[in-house]
Amino acid sequence: MMTVAKTYALEMNLNGKNVRLEVSASATLASVLRESLGLTGTKIGCEEGECGACTVLVDGDPVDSCIYPALKAAGRKVLTIEGLARGKEVEELHPVQRAFVEHGAVQCGYCTPGLVMTAVALLQHNPHPSEDEIRRAISGNLCRCTGYLKVIRAIQEASKAG
Repeated sequence: MMTVAKTYALEMNLNGKNVRLEVSASATLASVLRESLGLTGTKIGCEEGECGACTVLVDGDPVDSCIYPALKAAGRKVLTIEGLARGKEVEELHPVQRAFVEHGAVQCGYCTPGLVMTAVALLQHNPHPSEDEIRRAISGNLCRCTGYLKVIRAIQEASKAG
């Protein structure tokens, strides 16, 4: 006899829109975003909360969505990389996204969504961070391509725009 996994209702505000779906108790926010909602901008790297590729904002705070229980997002505001831009043109990008493009801080792009989301959270909490504060904020986001200098410069530029 086959047993059916129990699901629970998850209601959250996702990128400015209220969504409701059924999820298993063990589902992570990253898996729900990617597999159930088709938002693949949130990347999966280590699946242990160590690399930052899966960073999204929950109520304005960065979280590692690969280890964040989906049901914990109930009633909260979740913002993903897809929710930042108003469109696909450079002029419509969020200031952090635009600065990343303009400073060449994207490289292969795999870590970029997590770095951008971390930077957005930093600038919301601290609009004019020092270089040391930026380095501390992005210390949980691993990148093998950029060497971080372009990322830091992009975040500094975005802080001037905001």
